[in-house]
Amino acid sequence: MKQSPPPRAIPSPEKVAFRRRMAMLAWRALALVFLGLGLIGIALPVMPTVPFLIASAWAASRGWPAFEAWLLGHRIFGPPIVQWRQHGAIPRRIKWLSCSMMACSAVGMQFFSDIPLGLRIAVPAVMLGVGIWLWRRPNV
Repeated sequence: MKQSPPPRAIPSPEKVAFRRRMAMLAWRALALVFLGLGLIGIALPVMPTVPFLIASAWAASRGWPAFEAWLLGHRIFGPPIVQWRQHGAIPRRIKWLSCSMMACSAVGMQFFSDIPLGLRIAVPAVMLGVGIWLWRRPNV
């Protein structure tokens, strides 16, 4: 005869409130981390900005609605996030810029003999896959 597992204890309302508060703080922290990475991407041409802003808005939607609303309403950050959410669209200029940067990185890494051959082949292959995916997305 199969034994059923012991019944689960119902957590106290204080524990439930604590867990919800911790989850909300974790979502907020993640939203800020993604925003920080996106802001770094503004200054560093090899790091993307918009994907991190989209991820920041996603995390904010889980635990910080006011911050999500601020991101969506921002005059610079908002339009790419809204375009992505509504249509999965990426501006053609961003596609060209991204693919150009990936191509430069792929070519440039071939000149570093310290990089193992497997990486010098695999990384450009992944970049090619990302480029194909980018161009299959709708234009804005």
